[in-house]
Amino acid sequence: MVTKFLVFAMAVIVVVESGVIPAAAPVALAPARLVRTDEFDPHPQYTYGYDVQDTLTGDAKSQYETRNGDVVSGRYSLIEADGTRRVVEYTADPINGFNAVVHREPAVVKAVPVAPVAPAVPAAPLFAAPAYPYHH
Repeated sequence: MVTKFLVFAMAVIVVVESGVIPAAAPVALAPARLVRTDEFDPHPQYTYGYDVQDTLTGDAKSQYETRNGDVVSGRYSLIEADGTRRVVEYTADPINGFNAVVHREPAVVKAVPVAPVAPAVPAAPLFAAPAYPYHH
């Protein structure tokens, strides 16, 4: 199989180099143009936030952030694997850098009524034991 492939590849090379199939002419590419934007906001400002409370999956998270110039502050929270809520409050600015304070809130346990469970009944054997004694 490898021999057939090599023979085919060599035949293609010979045909292309012999000029039977003309080689493609090089294509001249247009010079790339840089897009210049003179729009610059020296004092950017924004505020955004979201909140997810999915009772079906138990996913509960939120975030709120605001920016005023070079100062950013915000807060986010999420549910940890152990059920506690982690709350992080943060600020960032050019003088103090990024600073965060982390709080943990205890897990909130919802009381769910539990239906009584019937006692387990042993299952019947899947096959009957032989009626005659077995001897070696």
